[in-house]
Parts: sequence; structure tokens; C-alpha cells
Amino acid sequence: MSLPWKHQPPRTVFISGGGSGIGREMAQQLAREGAHIALINRKLAPQVVAELRALALRADQRFESYSADVSDDVALQQVIQQAVQDLGAPDLAINSAGMQIAKPFEELSAAEFGRVIQVNLIGSRNFAAAVFPHLSQGAHLVLVASLAGLVGNFAYAAYCASKYGTVGLAEVLRIEWRLKGIDVSVCCPGEIDTPLMQEERRTLHPVSAAMKGFAGCLTVGPACRAMLQGIARREFEIVPGFRPKLTVFLSRHLGGLARGVADGIAAKAFKAFKRTLSKA
Repeated sequence: MSLPWKHQPPRTVFISGGGSGIGREMAQQLAREGAHIALINRKLAPQVVAELRALALRADQRFESYSADVSDDVALQQVIQQAVQDLGAPDLAINSAGMQIAKPFEELSAAEFGRVIQVNLIGSRNFAAAVFPHLSQGAHLVLVASLAGLVGNFAYAAYCASKYGTVGLAEVLRIEWRLKGIDVSVCCPGEIDTPLMQEERRTLHPVSAAMKGFAGCLTVGPACRAMLQGIARREFEIVPGFRPKLTVFLSRHLGGLARGVADGIAAKAFKAFKRTLSKA
């Protein structure tokens, strides 16, 4: 079933972080909508391009893969320019590149904190700046942030700071770019079962895991479908899933209660963690 596009379906889509996880799944679903797609990833993703070709709605659809780190603004601008030459200007540009280092604040080095900010927040800025000259009236920019950009979590100092910043950036761009006829959306998903999350779980602090459990975990296909439905409707803030939506609602409208619940979950998990350490 086609997505509920407020305007016409996008002809050309640029996706950073398209080699895996959310970006990859969004690319697959958008290929079924008939779009030409440029994947921008730290490493070339020929296997994803092959997947997209198999899913194409039309024989004339084009799919290309480019290599660039979103934290490198010069390299990213060059790659975006090349993609425009190859596929044409995007009418939908999605930044889904990101990284995570989850450690309690006192264990997090300045370099680690800075790297997360550089990729997640500065990378969002770089992507927006690189695509902006090529966006015409009616185009759409999407920044993938996180539920961690709306509520806090244990051991998420760098990640939450980067994602709160991304949400703030999107808020400002929404105001500024709307005057130019360009829409901006920010996606704030909770935990999604992606390679990034699977890697994180190997070392995730038990307190972090307990707090994340309140909002639950979504499978990547339905989560991306829900986000793309919001994108198609040109919604600004998109939070997929009932439990993540409930988490945001409680945080905004019952902040004291929400913090009390979070503190209770954290205290119980931390107590259990200390008991485990004492038995080791």
C-alpha cells in the first residue's frame, strides 16, 4: 500500500546512513514508492543498492551509493554535489547517520563525548547545509533524532545531548525553511531492533536497559513504516509506537510523575546491579 503523501511521492531521495538500520529500511520502502535513491554512508553499500533494484517499482529507477562521513562537511558537500549530478536534486533528504557511546558520565572521556556530538549533531548540521542549496520549494528535510532527544536516560549523556541538539536544530530549521517553502521533520524513535541497537546491548548498563524497557522496542520494518507515514503527511515531530508516544506524553504533561517513575526504575535497577557486583 502506498504511503499517504500530502503532495506527490518524492522523485529523488537522498539518505545518509542508508547502509544499515533505519536508513536502509527507509530506502527499501521508498524504492517501492518509485523514487530514485542516493545512499550516503561511511562505506559504499553495493549490496543495499542491489536490494533496492530488486524492490524497484519501475524499471527506470536509479540507485547509487556514495561514501562520506557526515562529520566531514567538505567531503559530504562533494558527495551531495555528485549525487545531484547523477540523480538530480532531492525533493526528500533524510539524515539517519548516527552513533552511540553509552557510559555513565564520569566514565565518558571528552573525546568520546565529542565524537558522538560530532556525528549526531554536527553531522545533522552538515547534512542540512549540504542539501539546502539543492532543495527547491516543496522539498522536505528529515532529521532522524531519537526518543533520547526528548527524554533522558542513564549513561546517555553524550547521546541525549546530541539528540536534544538535533531536535533543537530541526525546530529552528522548521521555522526558517518554511518561509522558503521547504518542510522539515524530526523523527524521534525509541529503541528499534537495528544493528546499532544489537551492538549496544552487548555492553549496555543494566540501569539503561531497565529505563529503556518502559518505552519498549520496535521492529525496524513497522517502525520505519510509521515514520514514513508521518513524513508523507509532512508532520514535524514523528514518534513511532504507542509506548514511545506515551513516554513523551508523560514527560511533557506530567513531568514530575514521569521523573518519579524514571527515578524509581533507575533506583531498582541500580540496586540489583550492585547486588550482582557484590556476588561476583
